[in-house]
Amino acid sequence: MGQLTITRRVCLCPTTSLRLPTPHHFARSFSITQKVMGPTKRPAEEGDRSISPPPLKRKAQTAISKSAVASFFTPVSQKPKDRTTWTEKSPDADSPATLLVAKYVPEGSPTNDESVNTTVKRRKIAAFDLDSTLITSASGKKHSHDAADWKWWHHSVPDRLRKLYNEEGYQVIIFTNQGGLTLHASPSSSSSSSKPKTPKAQLDRVPQFKQKCSAVLSQLDIPTTLYAATGKDIYRKPRPGMWLEMKADYNLFNDDDIDLENSIFVGDAGGRQSELPPNSNGRIKATATPKDFSCSDRNLAHNVGIQYQTPEEFFLGEEPRNFTRDFDLVKYPYPSSPTTTDPDSSSSSSSSKKEEILFTKTSPQELVLFVGPPGAGKSTFYWRHLKPLGFERVNQDVLKSKDKCLKAATEYLKEGDSVVVDNTNPDPDTRKQWVELAKKQGVPVRCVWFRTPLVVCEHNDAVRALNKPLNPESRTSLPKLAFNSFNSRFKEPKVKEGFQDVTEVDFKFRGTKEEYEIWGKYWI
Repeated sequence: MGQLTITRRVCLCPTTSLRLPTPHHFARSFSITQKVMGPTKRPAEEGDRSISPPPLKRKAQTAISKSAVASFFTPVSQKPKDRTTWTEKSPDADSPATLLVAKYVPEGSPTNDESVNTTVKRRKIAAFDLDSTLITSASGKKHSHDAADWKWWHHSVPDRLRKLYNEEGYQVIIFTNQGGLTLHASPSSSSSSSKPKTPKAQLDRVPQFKQKCSAVLSQLDIPTTLYAATGKDIYRKPRPGMWLEMKADYNLFNDDDIDLENSIFVGDAGGRQSELPPNSNGRIKATATPKDFSCSDRNLAHNVGIQYQTPEEFFLGEEPRNFTRDFDLVKYPYPSSPTTTDPDSSSSSSSSKKEEILFTKTSPQELVLFVGPPGAGKSTFYWRHLKPLGFERVNQDVLKSKDKCLKAATEYLKEGDSVVVDNTNPDPDTRKQWVELAKKQGVPVRCVWFRTPLVVCEHNDAVRALNKPLNPESRTSLPKLAFNSFNSRFKEPKVKEGFQDVTEVDFKFRGTKEEYEIWGKYWI
């Protein structure tokens, strides 16, 4: 009976009707009784201090402010008005908008127009990247999964920015690349379909991003502007487009309107290399600090002529780490003319008059085959060195197919003209068709090999695509795949392929000083 009583106490699950216990119930109750009535631990003897005390609960440090938590639980009807104004901008009149601009004006401040056009201009700019510089994800993931998934990168960030604005006279600006955002759906390639090519999930990221940025700016609560580049155009860091828009928005047009010496850009993309910090007493193996994903933030600061620091240097006072650039402009300075020691040889007029001779015609009629990756400088070389010698040009970017190139070259040769094949021609199989054409037409075939490093080619391609004065054929920028594809197929050209000679051209900037002002910035 005692065991039955215990069973009733254990089996507290609700039932719809009262049933008498069955043998099955007694079997279960016996099992349960064995567990309940098992041996217990002996009581600790008095004075026994071998038992550890319970662990102390420590309050975890967090960068999430109390106001953020309060705002999250506040009903929408009771939340203050959003002080952030959003606009969109295009790189030119013929392109869609790719730049998101958020202007925040605290309550009680002048209106947007008045704050921008104020007669008292702040000459010092403190510009910051957004992700991994001012904020990071609260979830610990690489990318925020929703608008609320963020926290300050370090708890000192908001107070430091407020001090810059309120006490040190800086204008605080935010520049961020947001390539994962699409402002407007791409039109469908099919005329019969009205559905956009851009996935809906990608379009949904824009309102989430706006909501997150509005919360960040609201907590910061100082007059500021955030610029978010969503395309691979002039706005994307390290390109200067966002900086130029900021200058226009704040009426900073004159050379002395900005104190460049005391202005600064802070961002995590500094080209830092992975390093092993010193071990702790030599006993614990140190963990390597990760390598930066790019050098775009450091390069933007270089392009606009201001100081650069990483978040660790600016907010935490850490010492700078070593950094490298895949493409370093230091290796490609503006050259003086190699044919003269005239003090004015660096001027555009002098360099154009005394052009370096890199190619000479050796026969009345020739077929010249260019070999080199996209952006190696092949077309520029033609215009400056071979066109003046009377060569006609065949280019697949213009004619759109190899067959059309072969047909055009054949017609030029039949008319007695010399021809340049201005294509990449990476491998012997591709070059063989042109060697056979030259033999068939009875003209010598020569090769000019452009030994331009791939990273310089990518730089040249970006310079050409983003600057109309240097893009007479209005070419668009190429994907990285185009450069990697050439590299995978490339075989060094040899005289034994049938060439009369192979002229090697190493890259160095050849152009006017005005052109170098554009070329001599970081574009990738």
